[in-house]
Amino acid sequence: MRRVVITGAGTLNPLGEDVSASFAAMQAGHCAIGPLTCRDVERLSVQIGAEVRGFDPEAHFARNTLTLLDRFSQFALVSARQAMGQAGLDLSADAALRAGVILGTAGGGNTTVDDNYRTVYEEGKNRVHPFVVPRLMHNAATSHLAMEFGLKGPSFTVSTACASANHAMGQAAQLIRGGVADIMLTGGSEAMLCFGGIKAWEGLRVMSRDTCRPFSKDRSGMVQGEGAAVFVFEELDHARARGAEILAEVAGFGMSSDAGDIVMPDLDGPVRAMRAALADAGLAPQDIGYVNAHGTGTAANDRVEARALRAVLGDHLDRVPVSSTKSMHGHLIGATSAVELLAGVMALRDGIIAPTVNFTEADPEIALDPVPNTAREARVDAVMSNAFAFGGLNAVLILKRYT
Repeated sequence: MRRVVITGAGTLNPLGEDVSASFAAMQAGHCAIGPLTCRDVERLSVQIGAEVRGFDPEAHFARNTLTLLDRFSQFALVSARQAMGQAGLDLSADAALRAGVILGTAGGGNTTVDDNYRTVYEEGKNRVHPFVVPRLMHNAATSHLAMEFGLKGPSFTVSTACASANHAMGQAAQLIRGGVADIMLTGGSEAMLCFGGIKAWEGLRVMSRDTCRPFSKDRSGMVQGEGAAVFVFEELDHARARGAEILAEVAGFGMSSDAGDIVMPDLDGPVRAMRAALADAGLAPQDIGYVNAHGTGTAANDRVEARALRAVLGDHLDRVPVSSTKSMHGHLIGATSAVELLAGVMALRDGIIAPTVNFTEADPEIALDPVPNTAREARVDAVMSNAFAFGGLNAVLILKRYT
């Protein structure tokens, strides 16, 4: 089996405009949740979110290029440029044929959809811009990354709600393992913090109106965020041959379907996904040194995930830190597990475990260590990152220290 490593990482998310800023914010326990600034915010019942603030698209893209780019594609491109820059890749024509892109997104060009519904239904116009479809389609960001970097290998988009990025990254790793590709740009991007996007989520009645406090007894729901994270996954020998710095190894991937309820979490599905990831990595439960939980902050999700972790890790759960960085950057829906994988890389590389902030009181129904409010130093050799989506679709990644 060919081994897969990470040789580049980039991000633009509510915590920071790059990886180093994001790491610093996680280490400081910074919460990026605040008042929303979207159009018609006064009509929303939920008026908080984790926005990417201060982002100037014109500082990154020419104006004629911006006509083609929804906000989620902009986030993906900025993140991918950072990742490719760190990886130091200079692809030959032949190498480009074995390099591709797989990104996850739940909503695609939500801002474009929202703006153009207004154009047609609110303003009564009978024409929209000719690039509306290329902007809103879910594969837009994937296609723009392939075009910008000349990647001509397998490329597609995964959309499995909140597990999209983990599914995308897992598929990318499998393509490299299977010999189909040598290099894959992968991760996720989401920009759903527009009026329509938030109003739709309000209907589910799972949104907090004050903040996100996963695993805390007084948790009141999830908080939406936006942003992207993109990684360079590379076959180990290919990376070593060119002297690339290796950030971590992608050791295991597991996925499952609850085949149960469209919105309510299930115990069996997440358990099977985590066990599959451990088996794929060839690791035992006691090898895991940190779990980045799905940890949405809803009553049902956090309770079920804690029970699933107990079923998989057993007594080792009493010794392994389990945090939810959604408490800081919000729930980025299809991109969230990509940004969360950064916390896994940080734990492996820097020996710092990101905290669960806003934590106030332990829930007697949740028996785990949530790393409350303050980052923690620890030696970590393997990380598990969970993503459990509406529709009962589960995806779990395991990273380990490269040796």
